[in-house]
Amino acid sequence: MTNNASDIQDLTGQAAIDKFKEIVKHEETCLFSTNLGTVPITTRPMGVQKVCDQGNFWFMSPGDSDKNREIEADPRVQLFISNTKNYEFLSVYGHATISRDQAKIDEFFNAMHKAWFPEGKDDPNITIIKVTPEEGFYWDTKDGKLVSILKIAASAVMGKTLQEGVEGTISVGR
Repeated sequence: MTNNASDIQDLTGQAAIDKFKEIVKHEETCLFSTNLGTVPITTRPMGVQKVCDQGNFWFMSPGDSDKNREIEADPRVQLFISNTKNYEFLSVYGHATISRDQAKIDEFFNAMHKAWFPEGKDDPNITIIKVTPEEGFYWDTKDGKLVSILKIAASAVMGKTLQEGVEGTISVGR
């Protein structure tokens, strides 16, 4: 299917997980939004530690943070990833759970995390947040930013509608 600007390719299952991993590989910082039932929603930047083979997004967070309190009150979250270098964009809605899974802490912890967790990977304030995606939407160009800009310019000069990207819903299909 196509619309005026892009091909529509809805992704499910493994194709969705592969797209999550591809986009996070290029841009691991996302906007992590909580309090989805209020206006404005609460949003902050967070580093994605990993997208696992089941399609879950993993984060580390201080246990005493506002974010953790907000998730405990309402586990619905929205993630927004924007990789403007490659013109890749992702919005994921899902549910978050908080744990103190030491195996995951050991897997994700690195020296940079000491800025938030000065006691290291045994800091009692470290928690792990797992976001289980329910649905989302992605936008992706076929050729990257530079070629996209050239195509936009050519389309404008020629007076034609740009057929540039790929977009669609994205769901792991749980």
